[in-house]
Amino acid sequence: MKVKNDGGWSPYVAGALSGVVLILSVWITGKFFGASTTFVRSAGMVEKLFSAERVAAMEYFVKELPEIDWQWMFVIGILLGSFISAVTSGSFRLQAVPDMWERRFGPSRAKRAAVAFIGAAVAMFGARLADG
Repeated sequence: MKVKNDGGWSPYVAGALSGVVLILSVWITGKFFGASTTFVRSAGMVEKLFSAERVAAMEYFVKELPEIDWQWMFVIGILLGSFISAVTSGSFRLQAVPDMWERRFGPSRAKRAAVAFIGAAVAMFGARLADG
């Protein structure tokens, strides 16, 4: 299997380093990586702006407080780290429809957005179903 290197990190090195970080995280803090709870908590934080009483009454938010915690900061770190990595490798560019998508399915932004939304919803549902 040959992987095209466009100036970015080798996916094998990046994957191995991610694995080392995960092992260190569990070893040092006893916590696993996770992101799906962060999105639910963020929705709770936004909803608190409109109705704090309603959020306080939700059973889920009694267990998982809608607040900024280590996991929320972890997700922000993923966003910032990926941005810094893309900029420093010279591979950053804003593109509504990736080249590979356009070759396979055409240039429609609406189609790309709809499929991305559906895919994200299915992935989030699966992650939440698995308590992850």
